[in-house]
Amino acid sequence: MISNEELLSHVDHTLLNVNATWDEIVEILDDGMKYHTASVCIPPSFVAPAAAYIAEANSDLSVCTVIGFPNGYQTTATKAYEAEDAVLNGASEIDMVVNVGWVKENRWDWIIDEINEVKEACGEKTLKVIIESCLLTEEEIVAMCQAINHSHADYIKTSTGFSTEGATFDVIKLMAEHMDSNKKIKAAGGISSLEDARKFLELGADRLGSSRVVKLIKAGEK
Repeated sequence: MISNEELLSHVDHTLLNVNATWDEIVEILDDGMKYHTASVCIPPSFVAPAAAYIAEANSDLSVCTVIGFPNGYQTTATKAYEAEDAVLNGASEIDMVVNVGWVKENRWDWIIDEINEVKEACGEKTLKVIIESCLLTEEEIVAMCQAINHSHADYIKTSTGFSTEGATFDVIKLMAEHMDSNKKIKAAGGISSLEDARKFLELGADRLGSSRVVKLIKAGEK
């Protein structure tokens, strides 16, 4: 069985609530550093103070933030600027939301060009592309896998956690069947148990976007 320590090393410890406060972000940062999560995923406005807080603690915890969030219908120029600004503020990972309307219209060239423009703005930093899988058909999910395979993005990601459904086992299985070996998969949204978290990893996910995994492990320590 995957140990708690290994499980945590795949977790993007997440707080993206619209009413998140700095005190709550600090708790996320402290937990991320204590439990050695892969990153903390926080709103863009908190990236600069979070990066400074982590540096002051002499930690190498990565800061992840979101771009074009949660709807994905911002212009490409806006998304690229958001990504560039986030990197300048100290983010080392960027999770961008795809334009779902473009997916519905089969505008694959536009989608790939946008991903690549955002990746250029990220430089060497990690880029994950959120496809909001709950809004897509199986065929559209496969097509998004192919689009991301042809792009410079590093990851495909299931969900924002702000739509109708988060990650599912079936979607991760489908992604694992269609993503190239040099691309990775992030399951996010609604991961409610350690058992489910482990299963997502076993099915092919490399990262887990979750606000609950750390809380569950902390609760088990009491």
